[in-house]
Amino acid sequence: MSDKPEASDVQKRPPNNNFLFAVIILIIVVCAAAFVLLKPSDEPQKRTEVEQVPKEQPMMELKPENAPVIDAPSVMPEKPEKPEKPENLEVPVQRQVEPEPEVEPLPTLDESDAVVVAKIDEYLSDSVMSLMVTDDVIRRGVVFIDNLAKGKVAKKHTPVVQPEEKFSVNESDILTINPNSYERYTPYVKIFTSMSAAQAVRMYEEYKPLINNAYSEIGYGDDEFDQTLTDAIDILLDTPEPQGDLPLLRDSVTYQYAFSEWEQLPAAQKQLLRMGPENMRKVKAALRNIKEQLESN
Repeated sequence: MSDKPEASDVQKRPPNNNFLFAVIILIIVVCAAAFVLLKPSDEPQKRTEVEQVPKEQPMMELKPENAPVIDAPSVMPEKPEKPEKPENLEVPVQRQVEPEPEVEPLPTLDESDAVVVAKIDEYLSDSVMSLMVTDDVIRRGVVFIDNLAKGKVAKKHTPVVQPEEKFSVNESDILTINPNSYERYTPYVKIFTSMSAAQAVRMYEEYKPLINNAYSEIGYGDDEFDQTLTDAIDILLDTPEPQGDLPLLRDSVTYQYAFSEWEQLPAAQKQLLRMGPENMRKVKAALRNIKEQLESN
């Protein structure tokens, strides 16, 4: 069975303008509040109108002598009241708009190995990094995961080197896997446990444009890799967990599971079985966390 992706067998995130938009709205609200608080009263000013003296006046009556003289009050317009100044007026403080950090542009897919390997090296130990294949990292990973989603193991495109120790069995009346064979995969499990789900997904999102480019190269449309990654995780999570040892049958230089229900499992699930029950539980726990983190984004 070919490990190469069959014919049937990466886009940029828009900049996050939510913070900038919130700052603009805050500035508008602050300006509006200051305008309303500092605006003088809009009530119309009241003035006492002076009656006009008609042109034709009747003859004035003669006042008797020694009559007290009464001064007519002068009519003056009422002075408009000065609007009271609010006490202890608090002027809202405008938030300082912090510039968004500059994001370095991604390299091209052909030139991405050095950048991607350096980023992975920030999270993983040297001993774990020594297990990784560091050439054509993104393309290799995309093809490998695409095959996993179909239940296959693309050994020619594996992102890690093969274990040096050989597979071994316990030979007695019934052939079973030697538990020491499980230990061969323990260093590889550290790749899943050394990086948190949040770190793994953050890195995935950072290089997603390059991942989508690599996925387009093998005949898929843009932004389809998300579903492929989810399918690959699901098929591994669906791997049954046996209770006890599984008997084997020798087939020339290889071994097969004695029970057909185990032997007929997809190659990806059988590979996970070979890692042993403890390693399988750790890998599944890491995959569940990654899937949950992907779904929350």
